[in-house]
Amino acid sequence: MKVQCVICDTQHELENDTPLAKKLRNRPIHTYMCDECHKRIEEKTKARLASGQFQLYSFKGKEKDF
Repeated sequence: MKVQCVICDTQHELENDTPLAKKLRNRPIHTYMCDECHKRIEEKTKARLASGQFQLYSFKGKEKDF
């Protein structure tokens, strides 16, 4: 199965019987991201968390008044 990374637009070949290929075939909302892009995003996110400038907002417990 040919897939394309959503970030860098490189094309990769996946085996047809892998769980990832099945997920991409059956649920078109799921997108493919290559390993290089995934690792790059993971490293940059960890660096932002370590810098202390990154805040993760949680909306649990907050109710909006309508």
